[in-house]
Amino acid sequence: MDSILGDVIAQSRRGRRAAIPSVCSAHPEVLEASLRLARQLGRAVVIEATSNQVNQDGGYTGQQPSDFVAMVHGLADRIGLDRDQIVLGGDHLGPQAWRHLPPDQAMAKADAMIRAYARAGFTKIHLDCSEGCAGEPAQLSDAETVPRAALLARAAIETVPAETLVFVVGTEVPPPGGARVGEHGIAPTQPQAARATLDAHMEAFRNLGRIGGLVVQPGVEFGAMDIHRLPMDRDPRLREAVAHHEGVVLEAHSTDYQHPEVFPRLAELGFAFQKVGPALTFAWREAVYALDGLARLAGWGAGTLPDTMEALMLSDPRYWVRHLSEDAGDLRVQRHVSYADRIRYYWPRPEAQAALTRLREVLSGRVLPDPLLLQGVPPAILDRAETMSDLPRVEALIQARVQEALAPYFFGDA
Repeated sequence: MDSILGDVIAQSRRGRRAAIPSVCSAHPEVLEASLRLARQLGRAVVIEATSNQVNQDGGYTGQQPSDFVAMVHGLADRIGLDRDQIVLGGDHLGPQAWRHLPPDQAMAKADAMIRAYARAGFTKIHLDCSEGCAGEPAQLSDAETVPRAALLARAAIETVPAETLVFVVGTEVPPPGGARVGEHGIAPTQPQAARATLDAHMEAFRNLGRIGGLVVQPGVEFGAMDIHRLPMDRDPRLREAVAHHEGVVLEAHSTDYQHPEVFPRLAELGFAFQKVGPALTFAWREAVYALDGLARLAGWGAGTLPDTMEALMLSDPRYWVRHLSEDAGDLRVQRHVSYADRIRYYWPRPEAQAALTRLREVLSGRVLPDPLLLQGVPPAILDRAETMSDLPRVEALIQARVQEALAPYFFGDA
């Protein structure tokens, strides 16, 4: 098992407030900012790709697993971060990307994907077969998902030695229409349900490698336009659900946009793997939109980036139409600034990349005085950008915004 994950698991199991951030994004600039922060802090980090971002068919990024690994390692080499400080993970690996197909066909695609991830060097593997395929219910029970997860685990260990892998099981997919919010916010997973899910996987995974993490809901979530924050005084007692299986910790998804004090509290509750993704691409989008607006304010000929992105999202609504609703407010506003950050699916498009290139060309070589920047850039971001003297000012400002969102995950000592 990866020594970094093994150390985090061991510390958490001993009751220490230990956790590692897991950056789930395929955005190269977000990944670069994350890796730079890890290098600056002398900390390890998990970098994860999801099955819809990266798969053997290319995903929406056009990348196969080996391409993603090459990109991450290339970024690390360029900024001077030891590759050994990076754990590569796969998130929600299962038949989701092909759930329009019959179950046997979708699972065959998932089998090929798992093998590609394992061959490429991913060692933290989250198996998720919870969503139904053609002709099945939207969400499946443990009785249906666990055998499928075991089949995928077998595919992984047939590809690489089992001892090199850490499997994470379970999921926290909200019900159709989004997470249901009760009087006291998002309901955490019930300990007995978490224990039953873990026990079922442990039984099915005999001789199939090590399960090191269980995904459960601690009581955090975000919707299109709102955040459901962790009640700091509540203990859902989920640590007890994994206590009877040695070497298993909790994994939290949807921790994005939480207050900084939440992350050490989650670690106290046993969540040693803490996932973040949309909050980082949201921060990156904030940065480029702010710079675009300031260039327009200054009369430098920019200011059209939102228009470009709006046209892209309207021409191909598949990535946002099922996730945003007029019940949450104006759809144009949501397309651009919702916490769900569905706009992230459109940045790889050639039109978006061309607009970003134009913005950088407009700003290249210009003096960006603080009084102008302060119209759209918080002082904390300016201060953080000042520490990146090896980068052009524009790139430092963008990366600083991403790092400000990620920094609270690196609490405590290295």
